[in-house]
Amino acid sequence: MGNGEYAARSLIKIRKRFRWSQRKYRVRMLRLKEKFDPLEGAPMARGIVIEKKGIESRQPNSAVRKCVRVQLIKNGKVVTAFLPGDGALNVVDEHDEVIIQGIGGTLGKSYGDLPGVRYEVSMVNGVPLKLLVLGKVKKPRR
Repeated sequence: MGNGEYAARSLIKIRKRFRWSQRKYRVRMLRLKEKFDPLEGAPMARGIVIEKKGIESRQPNSAVRKCVRVQLIKNGKVVTAFLPGDGALNVVDEHDEVIIQGIGGTLGKSYGDLPGVRYEVSMVNGVPLKLLVLGKVKKPRR
């Protein structure tokens, strides 16, 4: 198994075998995102707010982080999404339509001191949550 002039096939074979030790390759080839991710591999998803709740942050921090339970429209799965910003919970009501996205932690895991929260709310009723929190726009009445 050298690197000789006619060794291309054996080198390709070795490389194919070793690629399975790379996590991204394995996840892609086994299509794990589509099977187990509530968003089914998409970067964002629409959902309906079911309930508002506070989640206590992990040690060594101490706070009640404001989150919402969201039922996704495309598959009916229920996930918890974080509401970033000061006073964001006052802007969002139950039965609002929100768009959630990944919160940006380790490879689809939870983020920072939030236990079990993988997603954050980016839009509420078609308006960016950031603008609602800053008070630059009003939430549309539906």
